[in-house]
Amino acid sequence: MRIVVAHNRYREAQPSGENTIVDAEIAELTAAGVEVLPFLRSSDEIPSMSRAAKALLPISPIWAPKAQHDLDRLLTEHRPDVLHLHNPYPLLSPWVVRTAHRHDVPVVQTVHNYRQVCSSGLYFRDGVICQDCRGRALGVPAVVHRCYRNSRAQSALMATTLAVHRPTWKSVDRFIALTTAVADHLRDYGIPDERIVVKPNAVPDPGTPAPVGNGFLFMGRLSPEKGLDLLLAAWRRHPVGTLGPLRIAGDGELRPLAEEAAAERPDIHYLGQLDRAGVRAALADSSVVLATSTWHDVLPTVIIEALAAGRPVLGTALGGIPYLVGADTPREPAGTGPAEVATAAPGDGRVALPSGVQRGEAGWVVAPEVEALAAALPLATAEAPVRAGAARSRYERTFHPDVITKRLIDIYAGLAGRRLSS
Repeated sequence: MRIVVAHNRYREAQPSGENTIVDAEIAELTAAGVEVLPFLRSSDEIPSMSRAAKALLPISPIWAPKAQHDLDRLLTEHRPDVLHLHNPYPLLSPWVVRTAHRHDVPVVQTVHNYRQVCSSGLYFRDGVICQDCRGRALGVPAVVHRCYRNSRAQSALMATTLAVHRPTWKSVDRFIALTTAVADHLRDYGIPDERIVVKPNAVPDPGTPAPVGNGFLFMGRLSPEKGLDLLLAAWRRHPVGTLGPLRIAGDGELRPLAEEAAAERPDIHYLGQLDRAGVRAALADSSVVLATSTWHDVLPTVIIEALAAGRPVLGTALGGIPYLVGADTPREPAGTGPAEVATAAPGDGRVALPSGVQRGEAGWVVAPEVEALAAALPLATAEAPVRAGAARSRYERTFHPDVITKRLIDIYAGLAGRRLSS
């Protein structure tokens, strides 16, 4: 099987989980015997472009002529079975879908964000969830609020691009939704169920998990949408030391908030930006990983890393987080009183379930509110030892590279077979 993987890499100065996932998928597919033809561009190329090429940059999200020429030549020469598109902006353009279809090559796209509708791709603006452009023929609110790169001109271009390419996106043969929440987003956009497949990303298997540690780990970009301020407000509802340590790892604009919290309380430790060995050590030291996003986080990789390490996750009930912890379908809905006791076998480690808290297979989700998160913290502490095995099992069954690669190859095979039969 021969697959073109098309992706516009984000700048290396801004570490991108999407770049990492694309690289990992190429490696896993190649190891599985698939012939991969990378069709990659990088935003790092822009500064070294010629004046003529830079002059065309404003229209490249709509139509990137050089990329189409290069792709046309690749498709003619290699006659691949499928083109798999990730990020098309700004140097590829969604036009690659049309170019592939002109060669009778079916297209798969992995949906990493909400940019079919939202110019920023986040459904998040000015510190709160925003979906003002949903259902509009043209995303005028994105222009008014400078949602793309804080520029009205660039926001107008992106909003126009999304409007122009609505028929392009709706012609994609198969969408890979990373979670059930992304699948819902695509259905709302008008994509029929039969063209949507839920397939999450994978992370490498770190091996047998270490024994459960102590306390909590918050790890990721320290930016407003990740909910560090929400977490710290909930943490302060508990006396010092009663929940064990809170470790905060990462960097970003809210780093001063983490440093001030660590100076204020001895049970909060700011670890800074960690390398891979540091991440493994922090996971081993902790018993629960936190994912307290206040936006519809698509697929926070930190959750999959936690499950791989046998660590249950306490997260907010937004975006892909419920799916990742196995709480995207009703399991044990919270009661209307101050707490409910879940039906459980004696000795399974479960405690009273506070209002607003929902158990999942590999963790817990709560409303993105201080009171709900504060109530869930001691619950997670108490139940973590008996949830560790379920966390690792969910990883092995749902997010292991072997499982994900096979699923991806099956998606390709289905489209390639349909192409041959037609």
